[in-house]
Amino acid sequence: MSATSELALFPLSTVLFPGGPLRLRIFEPRYLDMVRRCLKASQAFGVVLILEGEEAGEVVSVAPAGTSARVVDFDTLPDGLLGIDCLGEQCFRVLKRRQQEDGLNIAEVEYLPEDVPCALPGELGHLGELLREVLPQLGERYAHVVARYEDAGWVANRWAEVLPLTTAEQQQLLELADPLARLAQVAAWSTRQPPTAHV
Repeated sequence: MSATSELALFPLSTVLFPGGPLRLRIFEPRYLDMVRRCLKASQAFGVVLILEGEEAGEVVSVAPAGTSARVVDFDTLPDGLLGIDCLGEQCFRVLKRRQQEDGLNIAEVEYLPEDVPCALPGELGHLGELLREVLPQLGERYAHVVARYEDAGWVANRWAEVLPLTTAEQQQLLELADPLARLAQVAAWSTRQPPTAHV
């Protein structure tokens, strides 16, 4: 049976994948308070894609699935704002969503099963090797990410992050429960243009 939990949400115009990095600049009081609570209690928060609305305003609707995120580092940025580095942890499905008086979204979520580790299929092994060359070129972005170049789900998630995909395509990949199907879809989309990473 899947576990359900209450999770503070951080709706964004981006898709976070399990095992992936997320760098945020925090300036709104509702999110500063959320980050403080998460750090104090060693808790995660949820990242969901905004379907209708704005990051710094009212969020009308969000994607049905997202990823929990844990703060792994933080610092004060040159502009005085709080900068946090997070890692994606586990996918979840949003069951209910409500808004607190301070504007923070709180959701009842159902955590989805984590990917079962599986080897890269022989015909797609090149995606793991190419990823070994690409990620180091992204500098500090992947500093906190634990590499698993032989794991199909992990490789699929990393390509989903660095290929020039739309957020709708990324969300579609996130919601694919089968890591081999996710990898096959990434491989198909990667042939549309050279798989060069972008930051």
